[in-house]
Amino acid sequence: MKASTQLYHLLQTIGVVRYSGKKNIYGLHPLIISAAVITATIILADLIRKLLNVILKETIAKEIILEFLATAELCACCFELIVVADNYGVLTYGFFLFLLTLWWSSVWEDATACPYSLVEEFLDGYKTLSTTLILIASQVLGGLAVYSYVQSIWKIQLAETHIGLLGQECVADLAVPFEYGAAIEGIATFLCRLVSRILGETSLRCAHVLDAFFATLLVLAAFNFSGGYFNPALATSLKFGCKGNTFQEHMIVYWLGATLGAVASLYFFKLPFVQRRLDKFKEKYD
Repeated sequence: MKASTQLYHLLQTIGVVRYSGKKNIYGLHPLIISAAVITATIILADLIRKLLNVILKETIAKEIILEFLATAELCACCFELIVVADNYGVLTYGFFLFLLTLWWSSVWEDATACPYSLVEEFLDGYKTLSTTLILIASQVLGGLAVYSYVQSIWKIQLAETHIGLLGQECVADLAVPFEYGAAIEGIATFLCRLVSRILGETSLRCAHVLDAFFATLLVLAAFNFSGGYFNPALATSLKFGCKGNTFQEHMIVYWLGATLGAVASLYFFKLPFVQRRLDKFKEKYD
């Protein structure tokens, strides 16, 4: 009993459990509760993924379901990350996003949770047009459907930062003219995909860490301008229909801008001078 009391006082001292028990479950710090919600979400998704890998054969149906699941997981976590960003700043948001990106790169396997990745595979001849469109539709549906899961968590009000969220008006993140927003999403996606491709061609042990770190930096750089989504399905899940953007603006910024940036990086990467420089790098460091 004495040991448990001492532990509780220690947790109070470091700020883990000194918050109101009426507004925060067990008096935990709201940030810890958000972290727990995100952790529970990725564990649940991973368990479902493992089960699906056991019971489903390698068919297009399995690919559709896994894309639905990955996008739902991504969007559910990012809904909670919005809470983190609004209450604890973009650096805290970036730290969580970096860790999540590392996790997803290790467990998603062939799922992308991102429409333009499928477009790239189509342009490279790995997928048919019909398959690409079906998979993109499954991603969008996953991102939209998961809001019911998010609502059920926020409705419980586990933390004071969840109170009132369901009654808040959704406001778009685009803080610049939509033409600039499309350029920001496009250029950032171009850089993100280009660096990812280059790192993927190297044998650097920390390539996946560098990739996640660079992507997170780009998100933080664009956060106060376009929201830094760089993923059409994610942007649609979190911000479609929100006050401040028309349908056309949303599609141009988050779908057209990001997709054009990704496609441009695909063809830029294939240019001879880029390949020559990459070969020299690989000869020197691999």
